[in-house]
Amino acid sequence: MTVGTGQQLDELDRRIVVELQSDGRASWTTIAERAGTTVATVARRAQHLFQRGMLRVGVVPDVHHAGPVELFLLRIRCAAGQQLAVAEQLATLPSVRFVAVTAGASDLVAEMAVRRDEMISLQLINDVQQIPGILNVESDMVLHTYKVAHDWSRGLLAGTTQIASPSKVHECLPSHFDKLALQIVDAMRVDGRASFTSVAETVGASESTVRRRFEALAEQGCVQVVTIVAAAALGLEFETLLQVEVAPAQLGAVARQLGDYVGVRYLAATLGSSSLFAELILPTTEDMHSFLTDDLAQLDGVRGWRAYTELITLKRGFVETPWWRDAIQQAADQQR
Repeated sequence: MTVGTGQQLDELDRRIVVELQSDGRASWTTIAERAGTTVATVARRAQHLFQRGMLRVGVVPDVHHAGPVELFLLRIRCAAGQQLAVAEQLATLPSVRFVAVTAGASDLVAEMAVRRDEMISLQLINDVQQIPGILNVESDMVLHTYKVAHDWSRGLLAGTTQIASPSKVHECLPSHFDKLALQIVDAMRVDGRASFTSVAETVGASESTVRRRFEALAEQGCVQVVTIVAAAALGLEFETLLQVEVAPAQLGAVARQLGDYVGVRYLAATLGSSSLFAELILPTTEDMHSFLTDDLAQLDGVRGWRAYTELITLKRGFVETPWWRDAIQQAADQQR
């Protein structure tokens, strides 16, 4: 259902993407060995995907890298025909980590990181609610993040439904990020495969210093190299956001069980009555039906849910997706 790149990848391209999601800075030689093809083929295919805006490897800093923050989920209703314009404005805000145009009870869903020494009300009033076209904003504080999975394609394309345990969510102190560290992250934010030599030239440090600092940040969990690709390009039909209402006494148990599903990319507890908020990727409509009826509905403590289907995702992990501008242009062309 996602509006994305407009075309699907073939089997070899999918294998390359899977390996890049496992390690975005893996060498072409390593990827070629794992994908069962030649180095020249992998390099040519991958560069073509980057150039077509179907794929981006970026460096994502820990959400607390600039100081302690609180996360808020925003559900936004827009005036008729203003959804795309509002989403584009939201994507430009540095505090917005995620934003998508959705189908469902809200026109847009976004995630905002608000420093603890700032007021969410001021952020909403000054940065969000003044955007032309917004009719209403509902905000919900994120109390605890159970899962953020960047390497989700391997299990889904292999037909796996569950994994052993959710990925660990790292937290990192701002003291890890001095001026040089922030410069390195900024230089690699939209090109996570940039050579340390080129980054060193950009930030004015030696190649060895950049390499050492980056590897230390990565080992500490302060930065992650993530590969962003539209699920639709991999032949996966559904990227869906779910608000799940859970009985309070069973919140932890339900979260642990939901976190075990490979299709659950993001899972967090919220302050609102819905209790859990999840992002789900599934291959087909039938898979979605099976998940809702055979899995989610059968979990003790689940009282109900609301769904928001992602149509266009503009930003993820503070990094803009490379395809959203083309997707919006395609949507505009279809309306003419």
